[in-house]
Amino acid sequence: MTVDEVDLPQRQSLPLEAEDLLTWLTAERGRSANTIIAYRRDLRRYTQWLNAEDRTLAEVTEQDLVAYVHALQDLGLAPASVTRSLVPVRALHRFLAWEGAASVDPGADLELPRVPRGVPKALSEAEIMLLLASPQGDGAIAQRDRAILEVLYGTGLRVSELVGLSMGDLDLDDALIRAFGKGAKERIVPLGNHAGRALVTWLGPGGRGQLVPAQWARRGDAEAVFLNARGGRLTRQGAWDVLRRHGLRVGLQGRLSPHVLRHSCATHMLDHGADIRAVQELLGHASISTTQLYTLVAKERLWEVYRSSHPRALAER
Repeated sequence: MTVDEVDLPQRQSLPLEAEDLLTWLTAERGRSANTIIAYRRDLRRYTQWLNAEDRTLAEVTEQDLVAYVHALQDLGLAPASVTRSLVPVRALHRFLAWEGAASVDPGADLELPRVPRGVPKALSEAEIMLLLASPQGDGAIAQRDRAILEVLYGTGLRVSELVGLSMGDLDLDDALIRAFGKGAKERIVPLGNHAGRALVTWLGPGGRGQLVPAQWARRGDAEAVFLNARGGRLTRQGAWDVLRRHGLRVGLQGRLSPHVLRHSCATHMLDHGADIRAVQELLGHASISTTQLYTLVAKERLWEVYRSSHPRALAER
């Protein structure tokens, strides 16, 4: 039986061992609610596959995990998706070994599918200027959208960090933002002049003040920096919709996302000579190797310009 065939009963509960892992990840490791939801989904698919194969968690061997990898690949999943799906599976078996519920960890030496290192697809500076000029007029929605675009590009925030901003996270006098990244890690991010001015305008009575409801629907909405048209905290999907609408307006449909603006922020800073450690700190990357991906973009652009403009470039090939 294939993985997709056993993934139908979405309400099937997880084994107690898996629930113990999720509880431990929440209480001891501070994993976010979104991470736990994703782990639960992947573990449900895995344990359903085990049931179909008539295997228990205690009986799993490395060969079983290899078979599961092949089952995921048979679904047509990309290497990155297969690897992501195996993260909670390996965590579960490692947890069972730590707790003494299993004699060995079958995933300890498991070779995962090789994931190619992708080069981020940044927009050009000219395309960014077109996008930032897209919101027209002085209405509240236009002011909000202008602030969203300027802040995403100007700071490199993740979309979750943007929509999670509360009023207490802003220090407009010193042009600083407090962002909470992955694992609730806090960092301080500087605001550029354009992003700062756009935020000040949006937070004025003609911007955010126009969307404030007579009564707040949910706790925490009153402190949200960015509101939707109904006066609630803007969601991730709402922020995506803002970018999708303006991307379509300036001819960037299919190429624009909040993460593309983050890529563009980092790439353009490196293009203009920023220190890679400073970019790492700005973006909140845990590892410098993640930030180094952007240097590949800068090098590729350098070669592109060289090949297209230097009179002896072709002769050197």
